Amino acid sequence: MSSRFPLPQIGGVVVSRPALAGGVPVAALVAVAALVAVASAAHASPVCTTSPEAAWVPRETMRQRIVDAGYDIAVFKTTDGNCYEIYGRDKTGRRVEIYFDPVSGQPVKVTVR
Repeated sequence: MSSRFPLPQIGGVVVSRPALAGGVPVAALVAVAALVAVASAAHASPVCTTSPEAAWVPRETMRQRIVDAGYDIAVFKTTDGNCYEIYGRDKTGRRVEIYFDPVSGQPVKVTVR
């Protein structure tokens, strides 16, 4: 049976595109991995500061400032990007995710849902 697009041969041995078990082309897996990396980066937390923790507003002080500003905090944590991050609700009850610079106490990224 002849093909319109014959597979290349080296020394009489047919050479096909590299594939993993199950016949998935390696190029397709590389493309998927690149898309996952880009999507992950889009959802990554911001980098808020490179200052040492000794220069940060203490956690409990920051938590109280956020509560005093009218937020109900469900989760308060420190991110890998050196931010204080909260999940909670604003004064009107909308869900929020906010990253704060732990040195200045200012919001860096705010998501309202």
